[in-house]
Amino acid sequence: MERPIDEELVYAVALSLVPQLGPGIYKNIISYSGSAKQFFALTKGKAAKIPGVGPKLLSQLSGKDTYLTNAHSLLEEAVKQGVTVTTYLDKSFPQRLKSFPDSPILLFYRGDLNLNPARTVGIVGTRNATTYGKSVTAKIVEDLAPYRPTIISGLAYGIDIEAHRAALQHNLPTIGVLGTPINKIYPAYHSHIAHQMMENGGLLSEYKIGAPLNASNFPQRNRIIAGMSDALVIVEAAKKGGALITAEIAYSYNKELFAVPGNLQSTYSEGCNNLIRTMKAGIYMGPKDIADTFSWTIGSEESPKSSVVINLEDFDPMERAILQLLTEEKELDIDQLSWKCQIPIQTLASKLLNLEFQGWLKSLPGKKYQWVSQKTR
Repeated sequence: MERPIDEELVYAVALSLVPQLGPGIYKNIISYSGSAKQFFALTKGKAAKIPGVGPKLLSQLSGKDTYLTNAHSLLEEAVKQGVTVTTYLDKSFPQRLKSFPDSPILLFYRGDLNLNPARTVGIVGTRNATTYGKSVTAKIVEDLAPYRPTIISGLAYGIDIEAHRAALQHNLPTIGVLGTPINKIYPAYHSHIAHQMMENGGLLSEYKIGAPLNASNFPQRNRIIAGMSDALVIVEAAKKGGALITAEIAYSYNKELFAVPGNLQSTYSEGCNNLIRTMKAGIYMGPKDIADTFSWTIGSEESPKSSVVINLEDFDPMERAILQLLTEEKELDIDQLSWKCQIPIQTLASKLLNLEFQGWLKSLPGKKYQWVSQKTR
């Protein structure tokens, strides 16, 4: 017997169907309203007071019933196809992504997938991989295997598929981040590898079932690869291309970035060598480079740095007061927070949104906020 579809999820998906509603405004709406369901119940006057909600968006809300119907149909189709849908408010959502303002609001996934493993390594590179690039990719995964990381890549030709294949050979979980809807594997030639990945890892996409294929989705999905990777290794890359886009995003996210040095006369080493030259990436010489960075030890999947450490001195006085209160109370509504912290509601809402983007808080229905368990010092 199939489980009933969660009503809150239906509303969350319905809100995502509103045209031109980006992640920033979506998260703003949830932060101010408490939930997608409560937002749809607001009068236009109250909805208009939420930052980012302008006349154009308000006019589109008249189609609420259509959005809800389409959301329900989408979720029913997901159930039929064995696809799980998670929102950025769920515990299953990748916590590594939550601190980035451009992170997706919905993710679709298939397989035996843990989106919050203890250790992750992203491996990407050119689609036109050389024999050297393929052998180096296989060697990187083989050497990392004792540390048991989840290997993340994009299922593309070249370096990506070699990374997935090597992970399967060494019984490491591996996640393929797609630039297509979850039910459309591209390239189709890699379907057999994708199905093997379902047994230990799986596929992940931000694109809805039935969404049109779009070439621009592939560079966009690279931010998910970068964001979910503790360390990102670029094996081979030309001067321009998807691997370099992923590297630049990882660099902007302050991720640990490594590049494999290559032949100065090889087109597909130019990107890696330039990352090293400009000091955006460290030289990858072996697994110790990554293991030492995160204090990984062999024999334990839990990293001493896997728990995010919060230093309250890094926050301004208002944010510090909010965090200190929620670590004690665990869950409070916005009015209680305003009263106890002595912060005006309008200012408080902005502070809460910032803390939620960073992954320290979780907004709940009823304008309530919850502390996301972290290690405080």
